[in-house]
Amino acid sequence: MITLFMSEASEDHGDNIVNMGQASSTPRILVVKLSSLGDLFHVLPAVHALKNSLNATIDWVTQASYVDLVKCFTDVDRVIPIHRRDWIRHLAGDLRDLRTCRYDVIVDFQGILKSAVVARLARGDRRIGPSFHREGSWLLYSVLAGPRNRQRHAVEESLDIIRYLQLPVMPPVFPLSFPLQLVSEPAPRVALIPFSRWPSKNWPLASFVELGRELQEQMDASLFLLGTPGESAACAKIEKELKGRVVNLAGKTALPQLGGLLQAMDLVISNDSGPMHMAAAAGTPVLAIFGPTDSLRTGPYGPGHRVLKSKLRCQPCFSRKCSFEDGSCLRAVTLEMAASAAMEILRVHNSSKRKSL
Repeated sequence: MITLFMSEASEDHGDNIVNMGQASSTPRILVVKLSSLGDLFHVLPAVHALKNSLNATIDWVTQASYVDLVKCFTDVDRVIPIHRRDWIRHLAGDLRDLRTCRYDVIVDFQGILKSAVVARLARGDRRIGPSFHREGSWLLYSVLAGPRNRQRHAVEESLDIIRYLQLPVMPPVFPLSFPLQLVSEPAPRVALIPFSRWPSKNWPLASFVELGRELQEQMDASLFLLGTPGESAACAKIEKELKGRVVNLAGKTALPQLGGLLQAMDLVISNDSGPMHMAAAAGTPVLAIFGPTDSLRTGPYGPGHRVLKSKLRCQPCFSRKCSFEDGSCLRAVTLEMAASAAMEILRVHNSSKRKSL
């Protein structure tokens, strides 16, 4: 018999023991994490701990656009889509899929009203919400997983669930199985990801071009440009300004293939973006350039990564548009800083690869 230690409807109440798996040694757990791209990877260590500690079956509900990606998470047994677009047409089917099984426990790792509603609509009496809940979502949970503490990385926040359930907190791992992508260009292979969802987070494109040229000249690097279909034209302009080996794959890779490609890289250079988190979870060294956001909370997680940022008093502002309209926090990250950090990471990575042979 597997037991979970859970409180009543608020974190201030005392704990009581909820027996799970009385009829089976394999409890069924529903994970609710709808978006966004980078955030999906932040919860993988917690999901892995749930899977291993409880010998659990894991179902994961996410936005339809991320279903193929979540299928690459090896701890997940079943992926359930929720359609964000044209949701009225898909509502009946989404609800049917969501309510197919009854769950021993439902864990909402999103903590917003929409995800809490999804958790409430699923079949199960025990719903655990995250410590970082907002939008009144706490009203729809049975319990909250510990007190709020925003002064730490999002991965550590997600592990509150594990600590709350008094399960072993394992060293964080990211179980992934991306499709193998064969890359013929010689090492070192460096991916440049020059865009993010916020224009205020983007290091100047001219800086990416200058850094790419430097890595080609100093390290004979093969460069890969990555981005969405909407960013492909801008990446084509960057490609024209670079010499040597450049592969422009912007808009040409689905998310699972993007993950496999990032695994094949020796270094990923990126703004604060979803692919940055994907690369870090895949174990590829990341050089991340941060401006208005907080690297303490959303920097690349794990060893071997580097973050470059300035030290202006306005940072982090978490604004989608720079109040000073000059992006000074990002412009303060110089080519010299980025080139030095990138070449150091490549040297360390190449040395580690030789030792592992």
